[in-house]
Amino acid sequence: MPENLLKGKVGIITGALDENSIAWKTALKAKEQGARFVLTNAPIAMRMGAINELAEECNTIVIPADATVLEDIEKLYAEAKEYLGGDFDFLLHSIGMSPNIRKGRSYGDLNYDWAMKSYDVSAISFHKMMQVAEKMDVMKEWGSIVGLSYIAAQRVFPFYTDMADAKALLESIARGYGYRFGKLKKVRVNTISQSPTKTTAGTGIGGFDSFFNFAESLSPLGNASADSCADYIVTMFSDLTRMVTMQNLFHDGGYSFTGISEDIMEKFKDL
Repeated sequence: MPENLLKGKVGIITGALDENSIAWKTALKAKEQGARFVLTNAPIAMRMGAINELAEECNTIVIPADATVLEDIEKLYAEAKEYLGGDFDFLLHSIGMSPNIRKGRSYGDLNYDWAMKSYDVSAISFHKMMQVAEKMDVMKEWGSIVGLSYIAAQRVFPFYTDMADAKALLESIARGYGYRFGKLKKVRVNTISQSPTKTTAGTGIGGFDSFFNFAESLSPLGNASADSCADYIVTMFSDLTRMVTMQNLFHDGGYSFTGISEDIMEKFKDL
């Protein structure tokens, strides 16, 4: 990757939990490419991870904020703007959580209060972050906002239950706000649909290992790693992708457009 791709750019990276998370790796890559940013996560998530260690490594600060609470987002933006010395070039939404998945509830037995929490945390928070950014006018022209999605937004993956609905909503919000922010300030909004990735959140889903191996066998390039996803996010923050907006971008080694592979056929030929 070219040097200093993000030189002079500032922003906010949400959701870094531990060294396995895509947001964590994105922070390290963004720093390598010359960006300055603040880190943020919900207070409860901060207690579970090691975000303060990442902040030290990136020479920055952590501002606790619950992305479902408008007042928290307002405070985050105000403090981040003061620390960074100006408006933002990029925002990363790397936030997702499903109580139903955590507690083993099937799609036909959802707790609807928990489902609404899933949608609020995993998708509506994306809208809230952009709505507050618009009202506070904290995005620079030609800025970039990225959210992390998954192919279950378009196809059925039974183990993904209400998170699939949340990701579909997330992608719809990216299109809706991508149009609005594009007209207002040339800000682009996209989602990245990543391969199954061995993050803390990913491995908490039932049957993850089996599906990870299946996707690896189907994808002609194999599964995309968290590191390579971080590289892709950095390019989306950069000026190299100025005319890309309102897209859901598959970053999955070709999985999304492969019907079947020789490896999969070999496994089933004698059945």
